[in-house]
Amino acid sequence: MACLIAASTISILTTVGIVLSLIVESFQFFRMVPVSDFLFGLHWSPQTAIRADQVGASGAFGAIPLLAGTLLISAIALSVSGPVGLLAAIYLAEYASPRFRSLVKPMLEILAGIPTVVYGFFAAIVIAPLLRQGGESIGLEVSSESALAAGLVMGAMTIPFVSSLSDDAITAVPDSLREAALGLGSTRSETIVRVILRAALPGIAGGLLLTASRVIGETMIVVMAAGLTANLTINPLEAVTTVTVQIVTLLTGDQEFDSAKTLSAFALGLLLFTVTLTLNVAALKIVKTYREQYQ
Repeated sequence: MACLIAASTISILTTVGIVLSLIVESFQFFRMVPVSDFLFGLHWSPQTAIRADQVGASGAFGAIPLLAGTLLISAIALSVSGPVGLLAAIYLAEYASPRFRSLVKPMLEILAGIPTVVYGFFAAIVIAPLLRQGGESIGLEVSSESALAAGLVMGAMTIPFVSSLSDDAITAVPDSLREAALGLGSTRSETIVRVILRAALPGIAGGLLLTASRVIGETMIVVMAAGLTANLTINPLEAVTTVTVQIVTLLTGDQEFDSAKTLSAFALGLLLFTVTLTLNVAALKIVKTYREQYQ
């Protein structure tokens, strides 16, 4: 019992320590940069000069371009992993034979175990050149590093998350509902659409929100496929960057933790923590509110 209490206490204290470190350092940053400029600014250029008489003595710390890039890449990724993962889960749970399911499901989940740096190499070496060549063939200008390349590969990476969570939600629906729907004359597809998916909707929605949290926190694929440019755009063919990438960039190398440039990484971390926490709480709320208990 003492070991269990100690393990639980360490987990709680670790979480509290992380949150407090973000809050304390972010408070120091907001003493230098107004909160409104950070949350609503349209320009991100944290490079500050050492002396006040140099050019660019005060950087721009508007987080809107970073949020826009994060949301753009996340939307592309979820538009890939959401439909593909859900359809794969429906097929494996309702149509596939037990033998086929036992073979395909582990192979699909292998994608979740591949390091993200491998996905980043694949996006930079294969997907980005293909998109650029395809765009040139039809007269479109595609950047060598684009949100589309990062989003597509990130979507492929998160297919196992959506598929696994959706499969668990679908298989948890009691067989009595399937049998009742089929007994009333419904076809298998009608049973899936009108009965099973509706019953499994809380689990599926919660899984999609948890996948969104995973996508928002991804870094390596964005660094290698989307670039480091804080570009305020909704064009997926242009280079963009995300919150996580800028955090890594700001804290790489020798840094002074009394400068606005370095402290801005903690403000971005607090912003990212708030967004992902909101998504996780929303997912749990959806599952708790709309879950139906079947006898």
